[in-house]
Amino acid sequence: MKSVFTIVVTLLAFGAAAQDFKPFKVSTSIGYARPSGAGSAAGFLGSIEPKYGLSDQIDVGFRIEGTLMTRALEVGGNITDTQLKLIGSYVLTGTYIVPTGTEFRPYAGVGAGLFRTGGLSFGDGEVGAEFARKLGTMARVGFKYGHLNVGVEYNHVPSTKYTVNLQNGTPAAAKSLNSYVGVKFGFDIGGGRYE
Repeated sequence: MKSVFTIVVTLLAFGAAAQDFKPFKVSTSIGYARPSGAGSAAGFLGSIEPKYGLSDQIDVGFRIEGTLMTRALEVGGNITDTQLKLIGSYVLTGTYIVPTGTEFRPYAGVGAGLFRTGGLSFGDGEVGAEFARKLGTMARVGFKYGHLNVGVEYNHVPSTKYTVNLQNGTPAAAKSLNSYVGVKFGFDIGGGRYE
């Protein structure tokens, strides 16, 4: 209980030390999602991220993002099927914004959270489905110009592994890579300095 109290007091101290800005904001973004691995095809993403500014340089947030991409399914080391993959993520984030004294401000950040994957496989005249939950991480770089936000994020998500039956009925190990790069364009609603 003492540690929780200490954290709350520390956060309040940060907030009291920097009262010349509006701490609450919501970042909204759309963009391009590029999955890793051979045989994959890019898709799109959308995200929303409520944030609280501990200071004018440090934001903490909670990113909610959805991506839709086409992935290759590897069976026994060979690409066999195409998979339409949806990944929804819920990630706690921390971002450091470089003070420049201008409207242009570069930033870098990290995050960790839950990634929920779902996929539909198409191959050999059959359709299959797979779903999984994975803990993953995220790293980001980008820049803000006023309320405009442009960034690149790498989402590291462990592969989904499972067993499939080959045409002859023999079980085989299969995996679908889940990591992806997101290129995002969006706006911050709220936040900024008080006039």
